[in-house]
Amino acid sequence: MDRVIIFDTTLRDGEQSPGFSMNAMEKLEMARQLARLRVDVIEAGFPISSDEDFEATREVARQVGTLDGAPAICGLSRVGLGDIDRCWEAVKYATKPRIHTFVATSDIHLKYKLRKSRAEILKAAEEAVKHARAYCEDVEFSPEDASRTDFDYMCDVLDAVITAGARTINIPDTVGYAIPQEWGQRIANIRERLKRHEGRYVLSVHCHNDLGQAVANSVTGVMNGARQIECTINGIGERAGNASLEEIVMALRTRKDFFGVDTGVKTEELFRTSRLLSHITGIHVQPNKAIVGENAFAHEAGIHQDGVLKDKSTYEIMKPEDIGRPSNKLVLGKHSGRAALGSRLKELGFDLQPAEIDRAFKKFKDLADRKKEVFDEDLVAIVTDEATQTPETYTLDYLHVLSGTGVVPSATVKLTRAGQTFQDSGIGDGPVDAVLAAIDAITGVKGRLQDYAIRAATSGKDAIGEVSVKVDFDGTVVAGKGASTDVIEASARAYLNAINRLVQQNGQRMKEIGP
Repeated sequence: MDRVIIFDTTLRDGEQSPGFSMNAMEKLEMARQLARLRVDVIEAGFPISSDEDFEATREVARQVGTLDGAPAICGLSRVGLGDIDRCWEAVKYATKPRIHTFVATSDIHLKYKLRKSRAEILKAAEEAVKHARAYCEDVEFSPEDASRTDFDYMCDVLDAVITAGARTINIPDTVGYAIPQEWGQRIANIRERLKRHEGRYVLSVHCHNDLGQAVANSVTGVMNGARQIECTINGIGERAGNASLEEIVMALRTRKDFFGVDTGVKTEELFRTSRLLSHITGIHVQPNKAIVGENAFAHEAGIHQDGVLKDKSTYEIMKPEDIGRPSNKLVLGKHSGRAALGSRLKELGFDLQPAEIDRAFKKFKDLADRKKEVFDEDLVAIVTDEATQTPETYTLDYLHVLSGTGVVPSATVKLTRAGQTFQDSGIGDGPVDAVLAAIDAITGVKGRLQDYAIRAATSGKDAIGEVSVKVDFDGTVVAGKGASTDVIEASARAYLNAINRLVQQNGQRMKEIGP
């Protein structure tokens, strides 16, 4: 059976969209999970865009790209030779490095954005690929805005770059303009036009979702000969997003009879990968999202419930286990030991080091003291929260809140920094506002809450609450995350996480505190 290459661009195209930015540590954690998911290629970043993106891409190449069976690690670059040099400096540490270079080819981009002629762009593309091939064999080229590019001119560019050494030709529907039938025909026509190069390159598609057609266009591309799909976890990306990796993979897997192809993705890791991304970015998928949404395997209609009770195949074309969805069963309690926790986490797909298990066990015992039943989803929340926490400048030791009808909400908070403990109080419009005011008083940094979201990891009154915030610190917007069975404590942890990220990312000097 034919195999489709899955090229994940969550860390590049996905991460550059508003609200989804990740720091280097978070990119690294996400890349490790993508490797466990067994994607074929990880596009780790756009190294020339910033020093931070360069460092993040380099660390992914060093730490993930050198693992046994590691995916190829790719960096994006424009056709400028300096861009390509910078890209190579970041990805060269990987066992399988890839340089992905691109340039716009549509007349509208040439006229208004690049202000160059078709001949100039063709020459620049050809030179860029030759330059990249001097560094590595795995070179990919994309004609940006391909769906609105003159077909004959685009094929001239593609012919030139394949001759120059490009081994993957990616056709991007950059603005989500294409409709499946015409897109499929375009991919088929490209294959026919480049027939003399058959066997020398892999044809790829990269589809955006502006008209809601990204997944449909991607699989239509496969039906017409594409053998690489560029996509992202949860479909994140510019504007309306990219083609959703989990939807594509499960469509190809579930309908092998129709498509006649499969991928190398370990589908049992899909749900955990989706949840990790949501935890890192603080943006959760809608309940009715295909494959990974909360309602994807829920049945409420009486007729559906009756059918499923008799035989699941009546209304389920996939099993929750196929994507690694936890069963939400009770697994552990307050008397369970470290070995039992480690064993269950391993069953859930977490391969933790002893020190990581120790930290998870401490949080588990604290959780087990607070709630009677600990579910798989609770354990996933514990581990993902631990894995994505920024190194702590400030740690939360204690908080006490006074709130109620007719009472001005007030809070007392105790934090530790560099071994010293500091305490202060604050008042606010509500208990969370009062806690944040107390934290501001201690740290000397005042943030303005731009966004606040909370979700329950499991059902029940004692469920873990996962809080995500976006905080504006004098023009610098930072995201933060925190989890606890107490939503006020979770809010404090999320806000403190944002402050710790501010300190780490910007090296901002904090106000001297203490007596």
